Amino acid sequence: MTHDHDLELRPTAAQTAAALNPPPGRNGGDLVVETLTGLGATTVFGLPGQHALGMFDALRRSSLQYVGLRVENNAGFAADAYGRITGEAAPLLLSTGPGALTSLAALQEAAAASSPVLAISSQIPTAGLGGGRHGYLHELPDQQASFRGVVKSVHTVRSQSQIPSAIAAAWESALTAPHGPVWVEIPQDVLLAETALPVVTAMDATPEDVVPRPELTAVAAHLLSNAARPAIIAGGGVVRADASGKLRQLAEKLNAPVVTTFGGKGAFPWEHPLSLQSWLEDRHTTDFLEDADVLLVVGSGLGELSSNYHTFKPRGRVVQIEADLGKLESNHPALGIHADARLALSALIETVSDREDDTAAERVRTVLARVGERIAAQELTLEQDVLASVRRALPAGSPSFWDMTILAYWAWSAFDPRGSNTMHSAQGAGGLGYGFPAAVGAATADPTRPVLAVSGDGGALYSIAELATARQYDLNVTWLIVDDGGYGILREYMTDAFGQATATELARPDYVALAESFGVPGVRTTPETLETDLSKALATPGPSVVLLPAVLRMFAPTHLE
Repeated sequence: MTHDHDLELRPTAAQTAAALNPPPGRNGGDLVVETLTGLGATTVFGLPGQHALGMFDALRRSSLQYVGLRVENNAGFAADAYGRITGEAAPLLLSTGPGALTSLAALQEAAAASSPVLAISSQIPTAGLGGGRHGYLHELPDQQASFRGVVKSVHTVRSQSQIPSAIAAAWESALTAPHGPVWVEIPQDVLLAETALPVVTAMDATPEDVVPRPELTAVAAHLLSNAARPAIIAGGGVVRADASGKLRQLAEKLNAPVVTTFGGKGAFPWEHPLSLQSWLEDRHTTDFLEDADVLLVVGSGLGELSSNYHTFKPRGRVVQIEADLGKLESNHPALGIHADARLALSALIETVSDREDDTAAERVRTVLARVGERIAAQELTLEQDVLASVRRALPAGSPSFWDMTILAYWAWSAFDPRGSNTMHSAQGAGGLGYGFPAAVGAATADPTRPVLAVSGDGGALYSIAELATARQYDLNVTWLIVDDGGYGILREYMTDAFGQATATELARPDYVALAESFGVPGVRTTPETLETDLSKALATPGPSVVLLPAVLRMFAPTHLE
């Protein structure tokens, strides 16, 4: 008896002929790029190195678009942003030892933000694997050990026949919720050796859904339907699952106010009557959430920033939907539902009862008014005006990427992203240098709309080399650099804690002249002319730099009160 799937496994005559007569001149690197193409990849990021040359040579025989950055860490940030924007696994090609290790900070950010990055690195020759001290260039006793605590999964290849399956397994791992970075390493000799293996064609690496248990969603629906004061915290998992529409539908059925975490910006419409926006670093919001008798947390682990620095102490029942099993009930006891946000929200929409509440919108307005009064009392009009100018200049739907800088900290709480999956920052791991190379990755993903990067002068120096990348590929990236002469937020922290700051002041270049030396237009602006200058830069094709000399201050925290 012949089964249908048996027929599917039988090669056609043409496939058999092609397999028996593979084209000459291929090596292990060709198996890498053929596998990536078969999985659906169209673009790769990276930086060549001596051990990885087999992969890079194979690129010229492939249809893959290559975007080369100048520093491996920046290439990782670019791949991270490409994964966030497209939802696809972003291949990142690296060389052994120093090249690989330089990407670690970017991979940590990808892990914290659940970005699907597929890092493929070379290794020392096969004979050197196993921890001996052979003296190979770039040799580490155990290279993959440096990545095990950062990435979702590690895959080591020792022969050419292992390449397609190892990359496919890593691809599936990267795209299984929660998304995240994965690591594949292939020895130099395996990449360079000529191969007689057939050309890799279509690969099957479909990630499995993380489906909620129905008995748990039934209990959650009952709690939410019968709550007197339900509220919702929406995290980055909602954005990554493309579930913002589902979230809005559920919130409106329940008449439940929604606050978005900094990683969940755009998960809920900013101006919606039920929107508490993103004012998580405010005691008024914290008090409101603590008063909820049923609190639904979707796609967030309620970490440090999402819990007002762990001062948030819920008094009601907590229902937590989270695809990352390690984050489930990691900070607060809850009815924990291990699931992809979209699938769980869909299940709740089908089972909750419509809940009438004429007071919800008014209670939201009251909280936002109190927050506004607190900020207004601190005389921070410069900061608010600068952020408002950025918002007016940036077209709706254009993505923005924010480095670790004071204006970004304001944006976490106060910036309207005007759409889901449009505002991204490095707040997951908190490393400097993210904004501009991430914007390079986003502009590669979608060249039809301008992309904004925002950095301080300290963070800008981490990634200044990528001006050459933006110029080389003529990417539509505008870089706003706020120059306050140093590490501004650290200056504030140290002055508040110790009375004076140390090691925070920086000598820096003339950023406008430096940009122009790369062939990138630059302009020096002021708070009064920022909107006009930034709008013009964003509307002009190609890369540009807008420099704003300004010393900005943070609003006073409430978690220390």
